[in-house]
This record gives sequence, C-alpha cells and structure tokens, in this order.
Amino acid sequence: MQKRTLGRSGLDVSAIGLGCMGLSFGYGPATDRQEAVKLIRAAHDRGVTFFDTAEAYGPGVNEEVVGEALEPVRSQVVIATKFGFKDGVPANGLDSRPERIRQVADGALKRLRTDRIDLFYQHRVDPAVPIEDVAGAVKDLVEAGKVGHFGLSEAGADSIRRAHAVHPVAALQSEYSLFWREPEAEILPLLEELGIGFVPFAPLGKGFLTGKIETTTTFAADDFRATVPRFAPDALKANFALVELVKSVAADKGVSPAQVALAWLLAQRPFIVPIPGTTKLHRLEENLGGADVELTEADLARILDALSGIQVQGERYAASHQRFVNR
Repeated sequence: MQKRTLGRSGLDVSAIGLGCMGLSFGYGPATDRQEAVKLIRAAHDRGVTFFDTAEAYGPGVNEEVVGEALEPVRSQVVIATKFGFKDGVPANGLDSRPERIRQVADGALKRLRTDRIDLFYQHRVDPAVPIEDVAGAVKDLVEAGKVGHFGLSEAGADSIRRAHAVHPVAALQSEYSLFWREPEAEILPLLEELGIGFVPFAPLGKGFLTGKIETTTTFAADDFRATVPRFAPDALKANFALVELVKSVAADKGVSPAQVALAWLLAQRPFIVPIPGTTKLHRLEENLGGADVELTEADLARILDALSGIQVQGERYAASHQRFVNR
C-alpha cells in the first residue's frame, strides 16, 4: 500500500484508510464483534495503517471494537477518533465544551486500549463554543501526550482558519466524492494553503458509486440513507447518470466502479486520503485496489467533462442534520 502524508503535519498514513463507522452504526444492524475485529485486522494485513472511528458510533462501541482489533499492532497504525456530540449521541446535539473534550479523550483512550489518540477530530463545529477554545483544549491534550494531532470535521473555512491559528490542524474530514464536490470551491484551496490534509468520508457516495444501488433500491428504516433526500426515488433516478459515467470508465479500464471513484479522489490532491468503509472482506480488497488504479489525464478530462452535464439532485442530509454542517 502506498503512503501519503496529511498536509504538513508529518502524519504518514496508508493512501486509503478504513472508515469503521458502518461496522456498528448507521447502516443497519451492527456487525458481529469478532467479525468486525477480523475485518479490521484483515485491513491491516493488507497494508492499511489509518483507521477512523468516533465516540458517537455506538456510542463508544465502535471505539471498543477498533481498540480490540488494533491492540496487537498499535505501534504500526494511526487511529483517529472524534468528540463533539452530547453524551456521544448525535440526536442529543452538540457539546464541545473543553471539559467535555477532556472527558471524551480519557474515555476514548480506555476504549481504544491505548495511551494516545493519534488524530482527534471535532466531529462537528459547535456554535456555542468558540473554536479557539476547542483548539486550545486539544492543544492542552497534545501537550499532555494524550493526543498526537488535531483535526476538524465538516468545518467551514472561517472555523478552519481560526482553529489553525491556535493549534495546527493536521486534517479536515468532510464528505467528498464524485457525488459531492462542494469542497473543491473553497475548502481544497484553503487546505493546500495551510498545509492541512484532507480525509474524505463517504468517498463512494454512501455506496451509490459502487454501482450496487439501483434506481429501485429502497433502504431499511435503520439505514440512515432512508432519510437522505438524494436517495429518495426521484433523486436516485436523476442521479443515476453519475453511476453510468463511473461504470463506463471502469469498464474501459477493466476495474470496478468503486476503484474508479477512489482513484479519482486520490488524483485530486496528494494530501487526500479517503476512508471507505465496508463490512465485507471482498469489498475491502476491492476498495484497497483503488490505490493501484491510475487515471490518465485523458480519463480525468473525460470524467470532468461528463460531470459538467450532470446535476446531482437532492440534499445530502435530512433537514434535521443540516444544522451540524459547515460552520
């Protein structure tokens, strides 16, 4: 597996990481714990050194699984986790008070079976707490040796600049894919300017870009995509042109649509490290193969030209979740 450095942080990770959320949260019933542990260890065996979790994925359960899986290889991997929701439950709202940040850090260290959090993200910007206070609290944790690097998730440009002025932001984690390209306008140039790495979550469009979702697909009530406007029936039909594009490029190159989607992200900037998630070993191996797919200038131009004629329909979150985004 190739390596990449997250901006100017000096934090070296595998070019593709593993997003662990779906093993216990968001996409239906949790994966059996020992099966989840096996999958995470299989990812490491195949060269993955970057693993992403959060207090809110469970809450706490996902961190415990990640901690158990990676304890034998702790010195060989980078573990990222997050704080920022009240009691670790998104439905309860935001809470990034410094005392809460310290509490989450101490709890995460125990759940992850480690003495340090390599990358500690604020999960969402909390308008009730100045971002300078958040950055200062994480800075204290870095100085105490409990945290290695500070990250933000779904933060807007102003919040990124203000936080970075207090303590260097090593990475921003936000949604970015062929299905959601908003970061290209303002965020990517800012990260390049400040030397901040970019970690796209949902790099496969929450499964849409794999080609496994059809225009007739419906989602179970415990799958959060059931509430997402862009997965509503009419939007799915309208957005399917994007899937056809990815399938076409994949067929021409003899690879899978998921691999094209990941290779496209990797081609956008050298400091981008996507973190696709999966519960299946064969999908894990397929995703990791995306790092070996080289898209030529002609491929990239073809994709960009086609994208100019595709207007994605539907918001990426339900209205109830929009309040957490881009502050």
